[in-house]
Amino acid sequence: MIVCEAVVSAALCVLVAAAAKGTGEPKPVFKMSPVGTVRKAEGATRLEIEPAYAKALKGLDGFSHVVVLYWFDKNDTPAKRGILQVHPRGKRENPLTGVFACRAPVRPNLIAMSVCRIEAVEGRVVRVAGIDAFDGTPILDLKPYIPAIDAPKDVRLPDWLKR
Repeated sequence: MIVCEAVVSAALCVLVAAAAKGTGEPKPVFKMSPVGTVRKAEGATRLEIEPAYAKALKGLDGFSHVVVLYWFDKNDTPAKRGILQVHPRGKRENPLTGVFACRAPVRPNLIAMSVCRIEAVEGRVVRVAGIDAFDGTPILDLKPYIPAIDAPKDVRLPDWLKR
C-alpha cells in the first residue's frame, strides 16, 4: 500500500509517495512544476504559459477545445484532503457519494480538470471560455480535446446526475 502526500507552493508542486511501513516497497517520487497560471480579469480567462513551455503550444490553435489540468491550490488543507464522501454539487438531495465518483473540489490529490473552448492562442497565452478555476490557479498540463478519444459513446450516468 502506498500513501501519498502533496506539497504545493507557487513555484513547485511535489507529490511524494511513501511506501507502507515495513513492506519494502520502493518510494516513488513524482515531481510536477506548474506549466502556467490561470488569469481572470474583466470577464476574460487566459492561460498564461511559462516561457520555458511556450514551444509546447505549437499546433494547439488547430483545436477547438483544450483539456486543462490544474491544482485546486486555494482548497488545499489536510482536513479537506481527508473528505472522501460528499453530496455532489453540495446538494443534500443528492446521495452521499465517494469523491472518485463525482467532481468535488475536495479530494486526496487536488487535481482538477476542465474542457475549455479555445478562443485564441497568442504567443504563450491561450484565451479560453469555460474553466472552473480561480485567478492565479497553477496549471499542471494542457491536452487537446479529441472527441474520438475523450467522448466515449457508451456512457452510463447515475440517476442523481441525470436530474
